[in-house]
Amino acid sequence: MIAKLIIDKKREGRALGSAEIREFIEGFTAGEIPDYQMSALAMAICCRGMTERETADLTDAMMRSGRCLDWTLDIPTADKHSTGGVGDKLSLIVQPLAAACAVAVPSLTGRGLGLTGGTADKLETIPGYNASLSLDDFQRVVSDVGVSMTVQTGEITPADKKLYALRDVTGTVASIPLIVGSILSKKLAEGASTLVFDVKWGLGAFMKTKEDACELARALVSGAKAAGRKAAALVTDMNTPLGRAIGNANEVAEALDILKNPEPVADRADVALSIELSSLMVSLAKEIPLDEARALCREKLLDGSALEKFKAMVAAHGGDLDKFAKLLEQPKFKFKIQAMRSGVVSAIDAEKVARVAFKLGAGREKASDTIDPLAGVTLDVQLGDKVSIGSPLATLEKSGCPDGLESAAADLFKAFTISPSGGKIDSLIFERIV
Repeated sequence: MIAKLIIDKKREGRALGSAEIREFIEGFTAGEIPDYQMSALAMAICCRGMTERETADLTDAMMRSGRCLDWTLDIPTADKHSTGGVGDKLSLIVQPLAAACAVAVPSLTGRGLGLTGGTADKLETIPGYNASLSLDDFQRVVSDVGVSMTVQTGEITPADKKLYALRDVTGTVASIPLIVGSILSKKLAEGASTLVFDVKWGLGAFMKTKEDACELARALVSGAKAAGRKAAALVTDMNTPLGRAIGNANEVAEALDILKNPEPVADRADVALSIELSSLMVSLAKEIPLDEARALCREKLLDGSALEKFKAMVAAHGGDLDKFAKLLEQPKFKFKIQAMRSGVVSAIDAEKVARVAFKLGAGREKASDTIDPLAGVTLDVQLGDKVSIGSPLATLEKSGCPDGLESAAADLFKAFTISPSGGKIDSLIFERIV
């Protein structure tokens, strides 16, 4: 009866009390409130919304449904969260780079479901890499190395895991308060004192408009600050894939290439965004001016310190980069597509590219699906590049079986727009929220 009264109250558009939210989430986590009542409340929230205070209370209740980590280190802690994008391997650069600047980075990440890949999937293409550490081992690696990327265990925010499964099948995913509660509860339980958010908008993003992305970014920053954390967000363009690689192993390979040879690509839009995200983490965590943090991050990227942090993290997780290099050399089926006209590449549709990579086996439709680590797309051109008839546009790759390559190639052609003129994007950043 109490649960029904809370559902009725939110359905009528009235604000829920802190105790009501806490008791509802506690009852749901314990199995005392059934799934259908939680689904009803989620729909009421989706339709009626929540105040900032309600969202903060929901986030706090979900965070406290499981174990919360505490860090007693000699250096500050920070983490970065991305809302997900096509070719988004930036965590593989950003987190080690921040760690190279003497900021500890405890990063609980996820596996991909749908078109966009998860950081854990990418890292698990490195032979031996354990992306399922216990929380105790996670804390040990962060203490020893300065950075760790692993999936959350069942001890972290069990309320979110149960609620997300319901949201996915009840049409309540697209709710700002529920999205904030899901993202923030995990990040707050992770324990980092500084949180930086990369909220993407566009064809390859969950948020399709700048306005929706800005609303989410503001809500995430506000919620993190309400929980006593330092926070900032960048709203960034996700209409075009990030970098050249879209897949899993090929994205790790591209991130490694950037870490090994940063100078030639330091001003490329995706690398510049990586530096900016790291700089925000370092600036807030160490309480230094952003310009100073930016200079430090560029220095640590260019002198190889970020690469060494990445290598040390991989080794601490049991990964073997020499075996990874051999994995990349394994035979795979390839199909190249070429330009049918001359001109300038004026658009590369991120969603269409992601669908092709997914079709090749780079993603999973359901959690039990197996990913082909070598499947994906490698772009030969970027926005603003001039092409002529026969110029290479992209290469499609998969292992095991060539079936589907030609049809996928036909779909990939549709992602490219070649015009008489067009300009590349100088910056992916649309708005800063601090």
